[in-house]
Amino acid sequence: MSDGVELHVDAEPTGEGRRAVVAKRVDSGEADLSEIGQLAAAAGYEVVGELTQTRTEDAAFMFGEGKVAELRDLVRRADAEAVIIDNDVGPYQTFNVGGKLPEGVEVVDRFTLILEIFGQRANTRKAQLQVELAELRYELPRAEAKASLAKRDERPGFMGLGEYDESVERDIKRQISEIRDELASIAEKEEARREQRRDSGFDLVALAGYTNAGKSTLMRRLADELAVDENAERHRDLDTTAESQDMLFTTLGTTTRRAEMEKRDVLLTDTVGFIADLPHWLVESFESTLDSVYRADLVLLVVDASESVEAMREKLVTSHDTLYERNEAPVVTVFNKIDRLEPGSLADKRAALSGVAPDPIAVSAKTGAGVAELRDRVEAELPDWERERLVLPVSDEAMSLVSWVHDHGYVAEETYAGDQVTVDFEAKPSIVARARAKAADVSTPPEESV
Repeated sequence: MSDGVELHVDAEPTGEGRRAVVAKRVDSGEADLSEIGQLAAAAGYEVVGELTQTRTEDAAFMFGEGKVAELRDLVRRADAEAVIIDNDVGPYQTFNVGGKLPEGVEVVDRFTLILEIFGQRANTRKAQLQVELAELRYELPRAEAKASLAKRDERPGFMGLGEYDESVERDIKRQISEIRDELASIAEKEEARREQRRDSGFDLVALAGYTNAGKSTLMRRLADELAVDENAERHRDLDTTAESQDMLFTTLGTTTRRAEMEKRDVLLTDTVGFIADLPHWLVESFESTLDSVYRADLVLLVVDASESVEAMREKLVTSHDTLYERNEAPVVTVFNKIDRLEPGSLADKRAALSGVAPDPIAVSAKTGAGVAELRDRVEAELPDWERERLVLPVSDEAMSLVSWVHDHGYVAEETYAGDQVTVDFEAKPSIVARARAKAADVSTPPEESV
């Protein structure tokens, strides 16, 4: 097509979801519809047509008005029920584009689509609250525009509008405040749980990265299934499965599993994947979920190594931007899916991305290649442990302490000589301090009478 426009219609769509045309405008270059297509599929849409345009934004329609007419014709030919626009479309632009389309065709922008996916995947109270908060934050600046449109009565029920009046904005702000309070209460309980786990000797490792990078598959590879079952009473919230599908946003809430390491007890948490061009209001709405990343002892930043260097760099930058302001833990970059790489390409990608991914670990979560090296790296990067040597009189109290040390640290050597037991171990400084205090309270058993 001329004028920087590309049109495409799928002649024989095979899906069963709502039929949608995806569209995108860019200021320069070529518009890439691959991600919005994946997002549409994740939301349950069947993409039956595509349109792109390269030009500056039109204040009234986002696209040029003539191209909106082409979009209308495409929608008719494809018998589409929705138009998904991979741009941040303002309320007036949405209204204007919708007015040019056949009756009943919905206009969905990028962020509305993402919120739709989140809403479908929100299976916990926390996730549902975060989705609702994001929806309200998205709606707030649009309330005034929608009220204006409703007063003009140009399209009753526009965008599910219903009746709008001056109280709508106040009501939205009230709901936002109530949800924030409830999420803050949940966050306090989760922080208490994290500290309890640390006090029990666990290190907390978070999986972060762009959505669909293979985080859930990597978690399943690292997880020690039996250990989760054995510790069910200590950690009732640990999930015994981590869903893994080739789909964006399979994981919305957090999934925590025990990971199998040589020395240290590690709890691994998988969270919602990052995605490019997310506005601050959307990221902030999921602040409670991201706390499991921000407050971890170590972050594994997972990247799909089978993608191009340019795509990997963009996603690494997006992930670092999301982590930058609040994350305090060290970050280890994991190049995943190396089983898909051509020989020699891994070294090229390491070199090209050294500025944003220094010293990455290369693995295949699918085949297990490199996972042993990843386990070693995790243990090496976690906060240092202290070495301690306790000499205790053999007694029931001492044996109880020795058992406690085994549970909360790594025992390098345990020896018995006469009426003494010596325990040489490594553990977190807080665990070592508690072990010393417990040792001071261990009494010498009374001598047996003759």
